[in-house]
Amino acid sequence: MNFNNFTIKSQEAVQKSVEIVRENGQQSIEPSHLLMGVIVSGENVVNFLFQKLGANIAHLTNQLEREVDLYPKVSGGEPYLSRESNSALDKAADIAKKMGDQYVSLEHLLLGILSCKNSASQLLKDN
Repeated sequence: MNFNNFTIKSQEAVQKSVEIVRENGQQSIEPSHLLMGVIVSGENVVNFLFQKLGANIAHLTNQLEREVDLYPKVSGGEPYLSRESNSALDKAADIAKKMGDQYVSLEHLLLGILSCKNSASQLLKDN
C-alpha cells in the first residue's frame, strides 16, 4: 500500500484511525476505526455526502463508538492494519484507479469500506 497515492485528507484519516486505536488501548486497525478516521478528518466532505444521502451522521458515530469500545484491549505492541482494513484500502485504491483518479480521496475510502463485508460497511448501509 503506497500512502503517497493518498490525498492529504485521506492520509489524515488513516493517521486518525491509528490515533483512535492507541487511545482505546487496541492494536488492530479495523474498518470501524478507518470509518471513524474518515468521519473525523473529512468532516465537511462526509457531512455533505451523508446529508445528500439522508444519513444521520450523529447516530452512525454513536454506533461506531460503541462498536470500537467492544474491540479487545491490549497493552504494548504497535497498531497494524487488520485483513479487512487492508482489503478496504486496496478496494479504495482500485476504485480510484477505475474512476481515473490519480489519488485516493476520502470518497474512495468510504466506497472501499462500503464495498467490503464488515461491520463498518453494514453500519453505513443501515444508516
